[in-house]
Amino acid sequence: MFNPIEEIKNRLNIVDVIGGYIKLQKVGQNFRALCPFHSEKTPSFFVSPSRQMWYCFGGCSEGGDIFKFVMKIEGIEFGDALRLLAQKAGIELKKQDPKIKSERQRLYEICELTTKFFEKQLEQSKIGREAKKYLLSRKISEASLKKWRLGYAPDVWQGLSDFLSSQGYSREEIKKAGLGLSSERGSFYDRFRGRIIFPIFDLNSNIVGFTGRVFKNKDKAETAKYVNTPQSLLYDKSRVLYGLDKAKTEIRRKNACILVEGNIDLIMVHQYGFENAVAVSGTALTSYQLNILKRYSDNLLIAFDMDAAGQTAVKRGIDLAQSQGFNIKVVVLPEGKDPAEIISKDPKKWEKALDSAKTILDFYFETAFAKFDKTKPDGKMEISKALLPAIKRIPNKIVQAHWIQELAKKLNLKEETIEAELKRTKIEPGYIEEITQPSFSRGPEIKNKKSRMDLLEERIVSLILKSPSCLGLVQEKKIIEFSPQLKKILFNLKKDPNFSRKNKDPEINDLLNYLLLKSEIETQIGEKEIASEVQRCLKEISSMKIKDKLDQLSQDIKTAEQEKNQKKIEQLTQEFIQTAKEKCQN
Repeated sequence: MFNPIEEIKNRLNIVDVIGGYIKLQKVGQNFRALCPFHSEKTPSFFVSPSRQMWYCFGGCSEGGDIFKFVMKIEGIEFGDALRLLAQKAGIELKKQDPKIKSERQRLYEICELTTKFFEKQLEQSKIGREAKKYLLSRKISEASLKKWRLGYAPDVWQGLSDFLSSQGYSREEIKKAGLGLSSERGSFYDRFRGRIIFPIFDLNSNIVGFTGRVFKNKDKAETAKYVNTPQSLLYDKSRVLYGLDKAKTEIRRKNACILVEGNIDLIMVHQYGFENAVAVSGTALTSYQLNILKRYSDNLLIAFDMDAAGQTAVKRGIDLAQSQGFNIKVVVLPEGKDPAEIISKDPKKWEKALDSAKTILDFYFETAFAKFDKTKPDGKMEISKALLPAIKRIPNKIVQAHWIQELAKKLNLKEETIEAELKRTKIEPGYIEEITQPSFSRGPEIKNKKSRMDLLEERIVSLILKSPSCLGLVQEKKIIEFSPQLKKILFNLKKDPNFSRKNKDPEINDLLNYLLLKSEIETQIGEKEIASEVQRCLKEISSMKIKDKLDQLSQDIKTAEQEKNQKKIEQLTQEFIQTAKEKCQN
């Protein structure tokens, strides 16, 4: 009987699937990475190709197969993960009854149909063809129009919603997809009208939302130039980076990501061969977006208009990236120019601007010293006010010391003076809290951390799996005290040292795979060292259990004293003394 889950697992390699989301580094026969589900500086996330599983040995202790990973990183249910992975594997799932399709799947279908509707309007309607002519005049090629699936929303009140309704979707679903609105009088109308449409894709190239650019509107002064899909089940602008689905492989290959501001800028940058570029939504970089980018590269090239008024959101995003350890460079653009305009006139100028990009601190220094007079006390104060917050956000103390020295030299001041002022410099309220909080996906909540006892028991079993001859160090009495699943593994190993290779018991399979992976990534140590480590863990477990018993006896003695039960007090006191002796002997 055809089993789509097993077929997907057979066709897809977990390393390829997870490697599409995060940057993996080969370590022996396994791969490791920074865990995408919690903040960490040392990689604790491991992927095993031989076991087709992943596990985080760090703060979140999560693990599983490709389905669990996709569910967690995408924040979706199993059914949606099955559909997504089936698509990657080229497996056609049986058609579902429309009534039992998930809400998310219905919204994906609406977004896909909407894109086709807009694409057709761009090709076949009169104003749509004018919009296409305008895009071609901006030097966007036919190939790019198709690649990015650009379209046109007709300037009518219910063109799209009538079409979607005819395809069996309700007004409520159209509204949830961010494509329809209700007026105060109760009438229903399209959100996007008379606009060039840019579909927004998620990491798997599914359409999750849209950006609409005004075209041929009579009341341009009163009309917003751009309209975006609002927050929805599929779309969250703080989490999406436009074009990342098409850029992620190239970002990893070139180990650098170019950040631009607009949709057209991005399309042009890609069109002329710079396919490691993405665009931010509304110029604001968020910690979640940076967390995603860090999976692919630590190097950012910022091609924004850095001198424009009101660009505090841009600077804040860059400061956020700096604090997260990114290596940042600024692509200095001619005043009033954007990447699309530069590329359309002379692509070599764009390439030259990329090659001569300045480090973020070089750019900040150059800007501050050009703006204020460093020979005057007020000028020195303004320069330090502009630069010290940026220096304070540098996580590496050696790099930070370099810029303190540089600022002191340029202002003709002692380094001690700069350091004293740096200590007094404050970063805006709430900023540190934002950058130090881990950016989790909308998946399941992270489990509670395992107790020290759990970790010690697991370590003993993982070491015994590495060296089964050490099983004799664990007495049967001790095995019985272990958790049921660990106890089962140890008893099976006692019967057959090769049990781990033959196991067919689904009840312990996940735990056994996790322990085997743990034993694989252990530092290569000899049998004697393993035996010594098993004994150390057993001794620590014994000490912890004696301590717990002493704590409980102390509590019981207090209770007996409150009850004035002299006989019980004497009995418990004797037991306490005996247990304390055991602790000394341990």
